[in-house]
Amino acid sequence: MTQQPVAYPCYRHPAAATYIRCQRCGRPICGQCMISASVGFQCPECVAEGARQTRQNDGPYGGRRSANPSLTTIVLIALNAVIWAAISATGGALSRLVDILALAPVGRCLSAADARSYYPDVTADACRLMADGSWQPGVAEGAYWQLLTSAFTHIEIFHIGMNMLALWFLGPSLERALGRVRFLAIYLISALAASVVVLWLSDPSASALGASGGVFGLIGALLVLAYKVHGDVRSVLIWLGINVVYTFIGPGSISWQGHLGGLLGGLAAAMIVAYAPRAGRSRLQLLGLLGLTVLLLALAVVRILQLG
Repeated sequence: MTQQPVAYPCYRHPAAATYIRCQRCGRPICGQCMISASVGFQCPECVAEGARQTRQNDGPYGGRRSANPSLTTIVLIALNAVIWAAISATGGALSRLVDILALAPVGRCLSAADARSYYPDVTADACRLMADGSWQPGVAEGAYWQLLTSAFTHIEIFHIGMNMLALWFLGPSLERALGRVRFLAIYLISALAASVVVLWLSDPSASALGASGGVFGLIGALLVLAYKVHGDVRSVLIWLGINVVYTFIGPGSISWQGHLGGLLGGLAAAMIVAYAPRAGRSRLQLLGLLGLTVLLLALAVVRILQLG
């Protein structure tokens, strides 16, 4: 003999008898109250609570998902292209824009008559007394903007082409995972870290330029995320290894210091973003990234005081 199911009054409409219960809380719900879920039905309160707990537009590491994950990368590529075009139109390697935007740890006395020449070991005061002297300050003399502008400065088309191609492959996927703000923060911190390591480890009389530091930072960020989700770390390490080998055997003067700094900056920034606890995650990420930026700026200031 089978037992007949018992009808209960709806918890919101007591006059309505129902055989249906909410799948989450178990309360009886009538036809007016039941809301279809992935399994069974839920009451309005449980649906509202679930919506509060799960923000549909949040990314896996906090923040809002980008509606167009390629947009930030496109803007970065466009900015690099505009600066490269301006340099090409004003003399290429001899353009004054290169002297202004590229990272020079210390200033140089340039020849006002011949853009290809400069006077080594001439101080700023002595340069200003020379009829042919034109002093171009470096970071140690107050050209602090070079710490970031150098990451957007290129001369050769092959150089910008390779960097922008790598940025195009890396950027959208990382922005899709991290969100626009976190992606851009990691990129800029990587570029800053690259400049700081150049200040400390490179010849102060040499200059550095290019987006390679930021690109290496994105490779570092990709490595952190792949490890975090137990992804294919080996493929990232192989790609990193190829870029490291090219750094030392590739043509031209490649700044291994900038590549190293960018990689370390990207690793550190991505670890802050990826491993921040879920409780208060956005605040901890902000504090962590600000702390890392302050540390890099402090290291830059110490080196600038030494060079000065």
